[in-house]
Amino acid sequence: MDRDSKASTGRLAEVWNDTVDLRHLAWAIAIGIGVSVAGFYAASSWLRTRVASPELAHAYAMLAGLAGCVLAGVICARLFPPKREVVEHSASHDPAWRAEVLAELAAQPGGLGTLADLPPAVVEELKALDLYELFAAPAPAPAARNLPQGAAKEVLA
Repeated sequence: MDRDSKASTGRLAEVWNDTVDLRHLAWAIAIGIGVSVAGFYAASSWLRTRVASPELAHAYAMLAGLAGCVLAGVICARLFPPKREVVEHSASHDPAWRAEVLAELAAQPGGLGTLADLPPAVVEELKALDLYELFAAPAPAPAARNLPQGAAKEVLA
């Protein structure tokens, strides 16, 4: 099993910020071309007998080709599963990482803000996503080590 995963990693590439298997990508392109072109020509030949104007038949055939592109996308989505790995336990569960991110946000212009500044709809959404407690926790104290020794006492007082 380890050998297969090493072999497949050599075939992976990043396209539009997503990980793809190059063989699956080639097959998906071939399927897309085949289905859309077949849909275009089938609709074109059928519509020539039904529509009085050849230009109108060609335009409708192009719409059938676009529908073929969508159908090819559905087929490829069924045939080729995603290659990305979803990790549920991320660094956001680490309290040290959380404190570091909050300190960076507080240092930006405008500061971190408070939950009281948020509209009620946003507060309800945070509660629904179980994120309200994360932001309701006390923010880290300002770093007193960057201040002169006398100023640190004034900040803490």
